[in-house]
Amino acid sequence: MKDAHPDTIAAQALGWIDETTRAITPPIHVSSTYLRDPDNQYRSGRIYARADNPAFDQAEAVISALEGARQTLLFASGMAAATAVFQALSPGDHVLAPRVMYWSLRNWLLDFAVPWGLDVELVDMTRPAAVQVALRPGKTRLVWVETPANPLWSVTDIAATAQRAHAAGALLAVDSTAATPLLTQPLALGADLVMHAATKYLNGHSDLLAGSVSTRQDNEHWQRVRKVRAQIGGTLGSFEAWLLLRGLRTLHLRVRAASASAQRIAEHFSGHPRVAEVLYPGLPGFAGHAVAQAQMRGGFGGMLSIRVRGSADGTLDGEAAAIAVAAHTRLWKRATSLGGTESLVEHRASVEGAGSPVPADLLRLSVGLEHADDLIADLEQALAAR
Repeated sequence: MKDAHPDTIAAQALGWIDETTRAITPPIHVSSTYLRDPDNQYRSGRIYARADNPAFDQAEAVISALEGARQTLLFASGMAAATAVFQALSPGDHVLAPRVMYWSLRNWLLDFAVPWGLDVELVDMTRPAAVQVALRPGKTRLVWVETPANPLWSVTDIAATAQRAHAAGALLAVDSTAATPLLTQPLALGADLVMHAATKYLNGHSDLLAGSVSTRQDNEHWQRVRKVRAQIGGTLGSFEAWLLLRGLRTLHLRVRAASASAQRIAEHFSGHPRVAEVLYPGLPGFAGHAVAQAQMRGGFGGMLSIRVRGSADGTLDGEAAAIAVAAHTRLWKRATSLGGTESLVEHRASVEGAGSPVPADLLRLSVGLEHADDLIADLEQALAAR
């Protein structure tokens, strides 16, 4: 199945079966430890489940196939996966990260990575010149990119950034959670690592926490990432790995459906009298649309944001109006996270707090699998009621 279409890879999970029982659905391996051979060797290659659990094998292989990666590692959460990439560096290493990115990782970099000794610099990754100026040849070890970037959905040119990072001697890692491997393959564009908060689209059912990191090559940094997982212990449970594999089998259907609905919703509310701005890479007027067209295929993802206008009489500013709109939705669920079958709405500035680059009038929308007409109608009535 090496040359199979991504839809086939996902649906058949590479076509594996359990050789012992001939079961099409894989078993759940729950053992935490493995038998040593009489001569004291571990020829099975497995010693302890924290480092190497057979429950991970198939899901890691499917993600690797979808990403065109050499290897993939599963983690207990997206944060565990992302932070392992940074923990594999050394104190004093210089890293670049986006000003607009997943808020929890941004906070971790500033609150934990900096005191630990990493030299973290936040830059506007959508501006190649800004990245070029910030790079320190021979000192910058990692450039971290998120594209489209949560929750403004700004787009970074992966190929151009990879070229600049490599010229400076740095690795490029891409958080591709919002794009998924169905829409973007960062490794094929020159990235060294690609990370997913697998809780989101890869699983797609809002019923587990998981993360993954995939690599283009098995280098020294990758071996350190592997050791971080084994020694710090941010590993996934066996049942969660099984659930992730189940979710991966419908990834192609869910992503394409959500992307199509998000495009319709973005187009409908673009220019709406009660909406100040729609942020979505699929809109021709969006700042990153041209780059998104070049590096995304089959759609622009299921995530968008809207900025809500205050009331005409001045009784509600944009922030209050946005919160009121979220309060009046019926189908859209007021909850954090994204990528599930249900559509979610969230006032991100309230979540992120002081120091957030997110406008106070912004609502983040995760489009699920409901009919787009129903989702549009629900937002229309919520905007009218606010």
